[in-house]
Amino acid sequence: MIVNPQLFNYRLIIGSLIIAVAVLTVYSFTSYKSIETHQQFLEQEKKLVESELSQMITRYDDVSISNDLISSKLEDAKRATILTLDSLRMVRSDLSILTKFKQQLFNIKLKNKVLFKTADSLDQVNKGLEKEKLLAYNELRKQQRENSTLVQKNKNLNESLEKGALLTANSFKAKGFEKLFGIKTPSNKAKRVHSIEVSFILAENSLTEAGEKEIYIQIVNPRNNVVADKGSVDFGSSTLIYSEKQIVNYNNNVVEVSIDVDADINEQPLEKGSYYISVFHKDRKLGSAQVNLN
Repeated sequence: MIVNPQLFNYRLIIGSLIIAVAVLTVYSFTSYKSIETHQQFLEQEKKLVESELSQMITRYDDVSISNDLISSKLEDAKRATILTLDSLRMVRSDLSILTKFKQQLFNIKLKNKVLFKTADSLDQVNKGLEKEKLLAYNELRKQQRENSTLVQKNKNLNESLEKGALLTANSFKAKGFEKLFGIKTPSNKAKRVHSIEVSFILAENSLTEAGEKEIYIQIVNPRNNVVADKGSVDFGSSTLIYSEKQIVNYNNNVVEVSIDVDADINEQPLEKGSYYISVFHKDRKLGSAQVNLN
């Protein structure tokens, strides 16, 4: 069999070209897959960096601190982190650029570690101070309540002492008398009675201030008019119309008091009926008695 050399060479060349194309195709496909995988890796890395930056920004928002210096530094770090995140989102996924941003992320983490540690320490201090403040406030409230109780007790005690120091009297009696030639004779006949004698006892009381005491007698007739009107005396907003006034020297011991109240000429003879006698020390009523004339 005779082989044509020229035809053989053509076939050899064509075969070589086919093999070369196949190898190039395989290489190109492999290179494409490698580049695609690398690009996907860069995209993932970029997203991870973006995620970490976003979490940092959220952490800044969660930190609340009253210290102005630390708060200002946290705010500056937050602005820098936001700027870094915005810049990262705008660039393409390139290895050199991504490496640069990773380095920035690392630096931000280092700064944040110090800042957040300081913020946490201050937060613990503030919590301790708040706790102490609350304890102090509760102690103050407790002391205020105790003081209020003591004030009320003192007030009640003072009121009790004031009440205990008041002048008191007992054994109130009243009788009608007629006077003939300077001689007093008991009588319950209205037309004969010229005066009414009021007697009582000032009680012993060591708490009462000793000294002169103004005693007022008020006698009211059956028509509700004051007998032997001597005028009136004002005690603050109250007014007392009295029939007789007498100064009694009180020395904290028992004092027997007897006061004659003479009816005015124009009131005689006295009317029949009940006469009501009241005894006052200043504006406070000490007691009362009654005389019935017929």
